[in-house]
This record gives sequence, C-alpha cells and structure tokens, in this order.
Amino acid sequence: MIADVLPDLTRRARRASHPGEGRDGTCGHPEAVLAERVDGTVVRHGDTVAKAHAAGTDPTELASRLAVAAAFPDVLLAPLRNAPAVLHGRPATFWPYGTPVDPEDPDDAPWEAAGALLARLHRAPAPAGLPPMRGPAKAARAIARLHAAGTHPAAAPVLRAWAALPAWTRAEQPMPDTSTLCHGDLHLGQLVRHPAGTGPWRLIDVDDLGVGVPAWDLARPAAWYACGLLPPDEWTRFLTAYRHGGGPAVPAAGDPWPALDVPARALTVQTAALAVAKSVAAGRPLDEVQQAVIDACARMATTPPELVQDSTT
Repeated sequence: MIADVLPDLTRRARRASHPGEGRDGTCGHPEAVLAERVDGTVVRHGDTVAKAHAAGTDPTELASRLAVAAAFPDVLLAPLRNAPAVLHGRPATFWPYGTPVDPEDPDDAPWEAAGALLARLHRAPAPAGLPPMRGPAKAARAIARLHAAGTHPAAAPVLRAWAALPAWTRAEQPMPDTSTLCHGDLHLGQLVRHPAGTGPWRLIDVDDLGVGVPAWDLARPAAWYACGLLPPDEWTRFLTAYRHGGGPAVPAAGDPWPALDVPARALTVQTAALAVAKSVAAGRPLDEVQQAVIDACARMATTPPELVQDSTT
C-alpha cells in the first residue's frame, strides 16, 4: 500500500539523485512527497523525481510508453531510465524534476505551450505496438467509482449523460482512430519546465499515453470552456496554438466543435462522476465548480451528441 511504498520510493529517489553515493537524506537537497494516491505515489529528491505507478500497471506497456517519452524529448519529459524498476510489486520510474504550472497564477498559464506541444505530439509517428491511450478507460473507471459511492441525487443526470455517449468513449468498443499518438490525460498539471524554472515546457505523465482519437486530448479544456469554467480568451489561445502547430484533431479553420463535442461530453461526465464520488466520500456538499459540471451533464442528457454534430455539419 501507499504507506509501504513511500519510504522505499524516497530512498530510491535519493540514490537516483546521487548515483553511487548512497545518500541517506542528509545532503541538504530539497525532498518532498509530490503525490500520495493509490494510482500513483510521487516523491522528489533534489533534481530527481521517482514515481510508483498503480498496482496492476502492465510493465511491458509502461516500458513502451517510456520509450516514446525518450524518443520525443522535444515534446515529452524524457525519463532518467528507459525501463521501470519494481518496488513492492509496483513499477517505479525516475524523471528529472521540472517546475510545474503555478495554480495560484492562472493569468500566466501556458496555454500556448500546451496547444503547441499537443499538436507536435499528435503529428509524431506512433511507434508500432503502442497500446491504446487510456482516456476512455479512465472515464469508465470514474463511472464505476460513482456507482460504488452509493446514492446521491446528482448521480442521475451524470449517468444519463454517460448512457448517451458513443460506446467507444465508454471503453466498450475500440476507438475509431488507432494511429495517432495521444497523451490521454491532458491538463495544465501535465506540463513542467525543464530545466526547472528556466527550460521549455514539456508534457509529463505517460501513464495514459498511446494511440487513439486526438480530440480526446483537447476535450478537458473544451469541456471547461463549454461549462463556463475556462474563459473564452484562454480557450482561444490554446486552440489557436494547436491549429498553428498543425494539430490534426480539429479542422485548421472554422467550427472545431463537431470534432470535440463527443470527447468533451465524455470528460464532462468523468469530471462530474469524480466530483460526486468525492463529495459522498468526504460527506460534504458539492461546490460551485462541481455543480457546474453536474448541471452541464443535465443539459447534455437532453440533447444526444449525434444531434449536435448533425446540426453543425
């Protein structure tokens, strides 16, 4: 479990930061737990980050994703090692530390960099044998978590919106595109500057990377924009940078929504499902932002995605 893996992961991070020196943590370098969840435990020591991936992660698939990050260092942060280690039965990977986006300074959010990096990733040749990107599978897990949470009045519109989505978005059928290289879980938390503080922006977190429908990678900011949670100018900055980079997920000009509508709905449902599940677990009411995505699900359930697409073609 998390408590078991954390001390050993920290020791591995120290050793990776000081190869051959066996540091015991007294070197004075900064050390911190960056994430402590069942699906990923992440620690930092100095300029090194170590991540213990979720139990059950396929090590062969993870190795293929690491190889992609190593092959495209101008887009993805390259790992320090090309093969995962094993720690308490969980794969562990090692990375250079990069400075994340500052959540307290939304005006300085790197939307242009996100759009440009995403376009570059989508245009890169996908290596043979790469597994499907895991975006739809994560959405399906969010719905399973909602079911497991128990009764909540906000669950009904979320499940109705889920039922109206095409089968591929619910991970019930293969994705219609199996050739485009995708990140699988794009949001601003997946960007860091490397070298820390001064270097260019790079995408991180390859856990969901694979081949699939590139519009999925634009779906989260598109969903935020549609729900009124992302200002129009920030959405425009992101979309314009993606288009200028030749990104294939949307047309180079004109209305992008026919390509984005279905994935954006899926990400809205995923976000709403997790919001309800977390609300139930914490025994607290939904906040304003969470209620906004629930309300969006209620609206979506009254207009099937196929009708929205037909009306814009």
